[in-house]
Formats: sequence, structure tokens, C-alpha cells
Amino acid sequence: MADPQIVAAGGLGDEDGAGRLIRFVLGLSGKERPRVCLVPTASSELPDFMLRFYSELSPYAECSHISFFPWPREDLREHVLSRDVLFIGGGNTANMLAVWRVHGFDEILRAAWEQGIVLSGSSAGMICWFEAGVTDSFGPQLEGMRDGLGFLAGSACPHYDGEERRRPVYREAVATGLPGGYAADDHAALRFDGVELAECVADREGASAWRVALEDGQVVERALPTRVLV
Repeated sequence: MADPQIVAAGGLGDEDGAGRLIRFVLGLSGKERPRVCLVPTASSELPDFMLRFYSELSPYAECSHISFFPWPREDLREHVLSRDVLFIGGGNTANMLAVWRVHGFDEILRAAWEQGIVLSGSSAGMICWFEAGVTDSFGPQLEGMRDGLGFLAGSACPHYDGEERRRPVYREAVATGLPGGYAADDHAALRFDGVELAECVADREGASAWRVALEDGQVVERALPTRVLV
């Protein structure tokens, strides 16, 4: 059985680099043609996103997706646990988590993680693995939430360089009680082996991951070494 892995990306962007980041995730499976499953719940299963997923990844992987509307497939657990990689798309984190919990999908994801299936995602698919995060689930003003799956300790903030309010809102949230954690620019991702950070990667120069914590009453932000994928 493979060791548990999570790859949490700040945002994929629209350029070809997004393909490099996803192919990096696929490579972690150790399979020549891995079975990858998209979970697009956060975007209300937006057709354009699913089409892009199949179009870009079909040359490299056996693709499938999980739908919860109008209801999930009967073999939900069996299908998920037979995959090599799961990818969680972006959108409304709070709504996504609520739907998952109603159907017991949170427990299936934990079983997948413990089995060694590579868990990954961007935006909402970054936040969900942590205990807490900064989200636009409740409006564009952004808010901290403490309702994550909790596979990883602390908090997460995606789009750190891609949305003007992300950085100040996250720093203020950490200053006022949200647990410290990790931020990721668009095009950057953090890879965890088990619950420990193993490395940070990016598909373009200048994109970075960050450690953000409260130290002696002050929010301290540190850029983490980030390897650029080629």
C-alpha cells in the first residue's frame, strides 16, 4: 500500500502550465496510465470544467468523475477506492463539504487517503484537506471557516497572489484566531507525505507557497522553497 499523499494547489490558471501541474500529480501515482477521478462538486459540476478535464487528461490517464446530482452512483465507495488519483475542483467550499457529508463522501475520502490514493485539488480543492481556510463561500468579502476535513492541521489560503483580498484577509484571520497554515499562489502547490510537508512546486517562475503563522502576537509570512516544474 502506498503512503498517503495530498497535493494542494492555490489555483491552476488557464495556461499550459496547468497541464504540467496536473501531470506532476498523475506522476505521483507511479502508474504509466493512472486512473484519475474528478470531483467537481464545488462548481456545481460545471460542464465546461469537466470537458476541459477530460480533454486535457485523457491522453495521459483513464478519466472519470463523481456526480452528486441528482444523486451519487450506487458504487461510489468502490469506484473511488479503485482510482489512483482524485482531483477536487474549485468553487464553493462550504457547499461542497455539506454535500459530501450528507452522502458520507468525507469518510470515503479518508479511506482513499489512508489507502494511498493521491488526493489533490485546487482552490476549494486546496482548502478542504485542512482544518480551516479562507473562502468566498459566503460572499466576495472572503471569510475564515473552520469546517474543513481536517486531514491536515491548520489552515489554507489559495489564490494568494491571484486575488487582491486573499493575502490581507488571511493575515487578519490568523491574527484574530484562525490557526496558522499555508498559502499558495496561483500556479503553485504543496505536496504532503502523510501530514508532513514534503515539497512545494510551481508551473511558472515566481509562483510560490507560503507558511503563515502567528508568532509573539505578530503574523509572520515566510516564502517556502518552490521547485519549478519543466
